[in-house]
Amino acid sequence: AIILVHWLLTVWGCMNYMFPASYAWGNFSVLAVGIWAIVQRDSLDAIVMFLTGLLLTVLTDIIHISIFYPPNNHLTDARHFSIGMAIFSLLLKPASCYLVYRMYRERGGE
Repeated sequence: AIILVHWLLTVWGCMNYMFPASYAWGNFSVLAVGIWAIVQRDSLDAIVMFLTGLLLTVLTDIIHISIFYPPNNHLTDARHFSIGMAIFSLLLKPASCYLVYRMYRERGGE
């Protein structure tokens, strides 16, 4: 569910070409590592890389949103939606990190 929600929010955040390609590449590559963590349930490396990637994308999302946020007079409804979904994804990432950390502990991580 974590992967699906963040994938959908990232797609919606990227649909108006407001953010550079690095926003999409960073988020989608972390989601790909998350798929790897789902497929290999016995791998601690996969879940640690997914958790680390989520934590790093929190930082990079803050930077992308703060640098590329347009002035208010240039915001259309589509841009409002796109920015809103990017911000919503950013706000959900700490909860996702907590859930991924619990999965790490269930797999035997210390």
